[in-house]
Amino acid sequence: MGSSPMWWSASAPSPWGRGAGKWWALGGPLAVKAVGFLLLAGLLFRVLCSFPSSPAPALQIAQGKCNLFNGEWIPNPSGPAYTNSSCRFIDGHQNCMMNGRPDKGYLRWKWKPYGCDLPPFDAVSFLDSMRNKAWGLIGDSILRNQVQSLLCLLSQAEEPVEVYHDKEYKNRRWHFQSYNFTVSLVWAPFLIKSDVFENDNGVSTSEIQLHLDILDASWTSQYESFDYVIISGGQWFLKTAVYWENGAVVGCHYCRNKNLVELGYEHLYRKTLQKVFSFIISAEHKPVIFFRTWSPDHFENGEWFNGGSCKRVMPYKKGEYREGYNERVMRGIELKEFNKAAAALRGSVDVERLKLMDTYILAFLRPDGHVGPYRTPYPFVKDSAASVQNDCLHWCVPGPIDAWNDLVMKMAMDQ
Repeated sequence: MGSSPMWWSASAPSPWGRGAGKWWALGGPLAVKAVGFLLLAGLLFRVLCSFPSSPAPALQIAQGKCNLFNGEWIPNPSGPAYTNSSCRFIDGHQNCMMNGRPDKGYLRWKWKPYGCDLPPFDAVSFLDSMRNKAWGLIGDSILRNQVQSLLCLLSQAEEPVEVYHDKEYKNRRWHFQSYNFTVSLVWAPFLIKSDVFENDNGVSTSEIQLHLDILDASWTSQYESFDYVIISGGQWFLKTAVYWENGAVVGCHYCRNKNLVELGYEHLYRKTLQKVFSFIISAEHKPVIFFRTWSPDHFENGEWFNGGSCKRVMPYKKGEYREGYNERVMRGIELKEFNKAAAALRGSVDVERLKLMDTYILAFLRPDGHVGPYRTPYPFVKDSAASVQNDCLHWCVPGPIDAWNDLVMKMAMDQ
């Protein structure tokens, strides 16, 4: 968390685009019919848009295969495969059970794709199939959130040994000795080279400096050691930042009181993904790549810095949730750039190694699964009406994020 509102949100340009406000005149009987047709088309468009957007037709979920990413959350009375007392890999800020969250209904749902089933994670089968393999999970704190869940699920079969961590515990590696299997968490929140001047609480002393034409060496230097990779971006792209290319400043996002061109986070994210996918396509090493999509937040009645909260205790049904501007734009960029990369590989055996892991719909239907006020132990013990900062971006562990790893197993085992 941080003191700058750009951690979670960004000022957005008009969603109407250029030409908004123009009116076109029609005359005569044909115009009446035309207007009627346009009204009917508009009504149908609004009905269709009341549903969450579905994944664009990426190569590996076409060809008659079941779409694992389009479905609903259904009751699961048996609950999660583990608890906070049976898993020691849960960070304190995501340990909602330990921190006193009173409701437990968020633990008793499972993801059900339409037209097929998603088997629960089987730690023994997964580890057995991954003997002598190495996984790299590359991204930000949402990836770290997912790694917590993955380790908790895998530890039902064997407890891993931590064999590496950096000074700040942002980069870590675990080894499952019986299977010679490793899981590496690689901290690369922008995926490109960045100079960040903020502490662990997100308090900045200067704008982030981002080099749009240089990938982050923290992951590219390890890339050849991984057999499987999960890679994703996230809310860090919305932060205030100065953008560099070819050793010179080319613009910025949300840089107040600076004489710099406002390029916007959309420009940053598009350029970053183009650079990432170009590297993946051209690299001689060909691991299996899971590109995981945007993870939305569920702040209501404000943002994290001004009283926003997430108090819901049930999943959304289809049509209840409305995408925000940032979510719609960022996910649109992800799907467009992924499909361009997949199309570039069409006709090559490597196309099967690039996979879209579209957790977006799974995530936005679960406003009940976030940490909320339970970032710290028992926030209301002294005052039941206390004003507490909420975390409506990260997920409780165990919680909905476990289903992301059910997807990981299904997609990896079907490889």
